Amino acid sequence: MLVVLAAFKGYAIEATDGSMGTVSDFLFDDMTWKVRWLVVDTGTWLKSRRVVVHPAAIRKVDYERRELLVTLKMAQVEASPGIGHDQPVSRQAELDLYEYYGWDPIWGGGGYFGARNESGAGGVKAPLSRPLFRAPPHQPGDASLLEVEQDPHLRSAAAMNGYHVHATEGTIGHIENLLVDDTNWDIRYVIIDTRDWWPGSHVLISPYAVTAIRWEDHDVRLNVTIAEVKSSPEWDPFAMVTQVYEKELHHHYNWPGYGSY
Repeated sequence: MLVVLAAFKGYAIEATDGSMGTVSDFLFDDMTWKVRWLVVDTGTWLKSRRVVVHPAAIRKVDYERRELLVTLKMAQVEASPGIGHDQPVSRQAELDLYEYYGWDPIWGGGGYFGARNESGAGGVKAPLSRPLFRAPPHQPGDASLLEVEQDPHLRSAAAMNGYHVHATEGTIGHIENLLVDDTNWDIRYVIIDTRDWWPGSHVLISPYAVTAIRWEDHDVRLNVTIAEVKSSPEWDPFAMVTQVYEKELHHHYNWPGYGSY
């Protein structure tokens, strides 16, 4: 099922023996468009460091109770490798977490564009051609390697909201949210609010259309025209996205299909 990613913010994360806290954000790979980590607000528990959980740990999503049930124990999380509050998540930190929990780095597949393809959405180059998350060895506190180790493609989903979106001829609106597949945590569509250009309308754009994300400028570039956006199949934000609608949308833009179509 496709779900607005921000709707999960505030969901309780329930370990097998207690409550770990609530979802505060998501970190996704801007090349494969796959959610890689859930960021947990632990409240007064483990407040000394940041806690992230891989989607592979989720055993059930309870939409009525607004809970994510995970296959983890509180003590297991408490003893996990730490990530500082003010530090970016490095490749080494990710590798440590994968090894500690036994999680698969390419769980659910590599996203729509593959874990290590030579090109990704709209021809944007994929992040790494070497094995996944293999960072150079270092000593704690070695600041000279921090920049090398940071994963520049791991991005905050919350921070992306509000980014300006540009079609080939000009701006068409701003990012309002992301639609995610709750089975494999792939980001399926970007939700664009077009109110400044096309009042009252929201449109869905696939990552296939993204040619560049300029993080420093807070904008996203697409390979679609304004005319194509305006004539695209109408999307109802209050209705579920059906496979029929997705087929129409992908046919309109000549995008590849997802999985079964």
